[in-house]
Amino acid sequence: MAENKGNGQVGRALRRGVALGLALIGVWGVGMTVDFSALGGAAAAWGAETGGAAALLERQLGALPGTKGETFSGWGRLLLGQSALLAAGEEAVASARESRGEDLQYQDPEILDQDGEDQEEPDLQPPAQEGDIVEMTAQGKEGSQYIRQDDLYLYNRTKKELDASVFSAGTVDVPLGEGPQILIVHTHGSEAYSQTDGDVYEQSDPYRTTDCTHNVVRVGEEMATVFRAHGFQVVHDTTLYDYPAYNGAYERSLAGVEEWLKQYPTIKVVLDVHRDALVGSNNEIYKLVTTEAGQKVAQVMMVIGSDENSGAHPRWQDNLAFAVQLQKSLLQGYTSLARPIVLRSSSYNQQVSPGSILVEVGGHGNTLTEAINGARMWADNVARTLLTMKTG
Repeated sequence: MAENKGNGQVGRALRRGVALGLALIGVWGVGMTVDFSALGGAAAAWGAETGGAAALLERQLGALPGTKGETFSGWGRLLLGQSALLAAGEEAVASARESRGEDLQYQDPEILDQDGEDQEEPDLQPPAQEGDIVEMTAQGKEGSQYIRQDDLYLYNRTKKELDASVFSAGTVDVPLGEGPQILIVHTHGSEAYSQTDGDVYEQSDPYRTTDCTHNVVRVGEEMATVFRAHGFQVVHDTTLYDYPAYNGAYERSLAGVEEWLKQYPTIKVVLDVHRDALVGSNNEIYKLVTTEAGQKVAQVMMVIGSDENSGAHPRWQDNLAFAVQLQKSLLQGYTSLARPIVLRSSSYNQQVSPGSILVEVGGHGNTLTEAINGARMWADNVARTLLTMKTG
C-alpha cells in the first residue's frame, strides 16, 4: 500500500511538472504581447476581492502550504514569478494562513468539536485531501469561557457562573492502598485514529474499529503498562461498550464500572479513556500535537463532569480537585502535553468515585503512534503524582 502511495506521488509530481512547463510556455507567449504591469493591478484586485487568485493558485500548484511561515519553492516559485495573477493568490493564501494560525494557536479546539456532550455518535468523514488535516497545539487563553489560575486553565462548558475559586473548592479524596487501585475503561472503545502513518485497520464505522490493537483500547493498555511499571495494580476493562450500538454506551459502561468497584473496593482511580473528534467549519480535521523531548505526540485532555444535567453528582468538585492536582504536575513536567481541563454539564459516570476522570488522548486526526506516545508520557507523569498519594 505504501509503494502504491509513493508511485502515486511520483506520478502527480511528473504531471504537475509537465503542466507547469506548458503553463510557463503560455505565460512567456502572452508576456510577449501583453503589458503585465497593467494586468498585475487588475489581477491583484480580483484576487483580493474574490479569493479567485488563491483558488487558481491551488488549481495550478496543488495543495497550498498549510503552516504559517511555509511558502512555495522550486517550480512553484518560478511560476509565481511569471504571473501577477498567481502571485496575488499567494498573498491571499499567506494572509489567510497567518490569520488562521493566530486563531488556532490560542483557541482550544473543543469549540469546534463534533461530539456535543458525547452522547450521540459524531458524523466523521475522511478528509478530501491530505492537506485537510491541520496540526495545532491547544492552549488556554484569556477571557471567553476560560478560568485561569497561574498556568492552569479550566474551560467551562457549563452554564455555571464560576471563577478561580473553583480550583480549590473540592477535596482530593483518593486514598491509594494495597490491591487494585486503578481501573481503565472505555465507554467508546471502538474510537480509532487516522491511518496516515501506515497503521491500517478495518473500520466498523468512520474512524472506528473493533480491532482493539488499533483503537483507544490499545492506548489504554499502553497507559496500564506504564502504571504497572510504577508498581500500581491496574484493571483494564477492554469491553467495547459502544459496539454494536453507540447510543446507551454510558449506561452500559456505568454497569461495568459498578461491577468492578464491587469486586475490587480498593479501586480509587477510574479513567475513562477516549479520543476527541475535532472538525472545523470548512470540514478540516484537527490533529492535536505537541513536541515533548524532541518527539511529536498527541495532546491529552482531562474532562470533568458536573451536576448540571442530572443533579445526581454532588461531588463533582472533588473530581475536579483531583484533576487539578494531576494537571499541576503535568504542567511542571511538560510544556504543552496537557490541554486545558474541560468542565461539562454531563456527569460521565464520575459520580461513582471522586477519583474519576474522562481522558481524551488526541483526536481522530492524530495517528495511533502519536496517541500512544502522548498517553505513555501522560500516564508516567500521573503515576509519579499518584505515588505521592499512596498510603500503603
